[in-house]
Amino acid sequence: MGETYTVTMPTDLEIARTARLAPLSEVAKSMGLPEHLLELRGDHVAKIRLGAIDELADRPRAKYVLVTAVTPTPLGEGKTTTAVGLGQAMRHIGKRATLTLRQPSMGPTFGIKGGAAGGGYSQVVPMESLNLHLTGDFHAVTSAHNLLAAMLDNHLYHGNELGLDLDNITWRRVLDVNDRALRNITIGQGSPQDGVVRQSGFDITAASEVMAILALATSVQDLRSRLGRIVVGYTPDGAPVTAEQLHGAGSMAVIMKDALAPNLLQTIENTPVIVHAGPFGNIATGNSSIIADLIGIRTGDYLITEAGFGADMGAERFFNIKCRVSGLQPDAAVLVATVRALKVHSGRFRVVAGRPLPPELLAENPDDVRAGAANLLKQIENVRLHGVSPVVAINAFPGDHASEHQVIREIAESAGTRVAVTTHFADGGRGAVGLARAVEEACNEPTDFRLLYPDEFTLRQKIERVATAVYGAGAVDYSPLANEQLDNYERNGFGRLPVCIAKTHLSISGNPALLGAPTGHTLGVREVRASVGAGFVYPVCGEMRTMPGLGRQPAAAIIDLLENGDIVNLS
Repeated sequence: MGETYTVTMPTDLEIARTARLAPLSEVAKSMGLPEHLLELRGDHVAKIRLGAIDELADRPRAKYVLVTAVTPTPLGEGKTTTAVGLGQAMRHIGKRATLTLRQPSMGPTFGIKGGAAGGGYSQVVPMESLNLHLTGDFHAVTSAHNLLAAMLDNHLYHGNELGLDLDNITWRRVLDVNDRALRNITIGQGSPQDGVVRQSGFDITAASEVMAILALATSVQDLRSRLGRIVVGYTPDGAPVTAEQLHGAGSMAVIMKDALAPNLLQTIENTPVIVHAGPFGNIATGNSSIIADLIGIRTGDYLITEAGFGADMGAERFFNIKCRVSGLQPDAAVLVATVRALKVHSGRFRVVAGRPLPPELLAENPDDVRAGAANLLKQIENVRLHGVSPVVAINAFPGDHASEHQVIREIAESAGTRVAVTTHFADGGRGAVGLARAVEEACNEPTDFRLLYPDEFTLRQKIERVATAVYGAGAVDYSPLANEQLDNYERNGFGRLPVCIAKTHLSISGNPALLGAPTGHTLGVREVRASVGAGFVYPVCGEMRTMPGLGRQPAAAIIDLLENGDIVNLS
């Protein structure tokens, strides 16, 4: 029998509270960031002034590293923790790193998934601030989004001069709470003075197009322009109606002004972390902001960022949407793999969020890992499709067996990929030194970064390129509605936009039941929506929930505030 990896540890919150936080002035100094570029928000959080982009522009460019993953289980595979551990490990090998990460939504924090500060001894701190609305950026997004919704309904009430089709209004409302009862609602009920009666609903704030705009904007001017291009609905003949036409974009920009500045925090080991934006990983980019990267890329030897879900989703969008806009090119990508994820992709086990793992999955069985290896190999290929060198990080969990790690190592090495086992959760930065050295080596190789498709492709060509090359699909099938929408978008001049395919995160395909690396399947496109302000079109494959619900036993039922002001049961 092989060695078993076990560890007994304090909770994430207990670890975070015992961390020795450095003054933010020292954290900024380690980045070469002058204090006048900081706006302190308490002792351990600050906004970074946008002037940092120009002021740091002449400095050397850091190596740019993306952290992505194999197709995850519903529990996630620890990308954020791995990114933090890698950032901390860079100091152990004599390098300076900055992290750029998304801000957590409070919906999952109070739901099943919990917060997104990392975990163990590889966390962003203060974790309470990070997980509980930080500097209010999410509230700004919520307010700006809902102001436009109010302007829209006010326009309808006062006569609908722009001729919006009530059955083709696409702008809903948002709230940063998991609440399934708000997914579909009727508004305007009551007396005639209460507005126009119509069907609408709520999405979670992370799914707002305003959030996607925050992540992709490059300046105040760019933010204002993107907000003006938001399409709220269409006339009966298919012409788009925009936020600019509703005279709502200017006030939205005013609300978003402070939110455009990214937030500076640190890890448990005082590595700088720029936290900014939190776009939904299914229908949006699932990446932190371009502004954070434009600042972070000039603040050390390495800039490490993370993309949501597996390499077929967040990484593909990082490469083809985020990098297309920013002009930055990655030097390497870390592909996080876990024993449990590859076992699940064997098709022999079922993992459900909020429930204990099956005992059989935890038993030592290298053959189960090997049976799920196709997913790892395909995600390695998906990174290489973009000319980027992958490094496989085996994220060691308590209860893993050395024999199972060895199988993953053999599979990765057979594909010509660097690989390292990392124990950053239990050991902090020193547990990821091997990974840091592998990333350093990968970043020293020549790069040949390339986009998957040019702007000139039609929307259908872009969808089909992603579906066949990244998902392994044999064909794409469009519903009559999707075909009608695509034709209308091309007529309206949206054809040059990139595509952000909304599909399940539990399979490389569009079907969550197809595990591993399926090929030859058909990707069904049910409908197509346009986030024109953000700058992408998103085909919807299957049912996408943009407003999560609470589970039977949500974290909100146990999180509490003690008399002394301490928060308990936050994870």
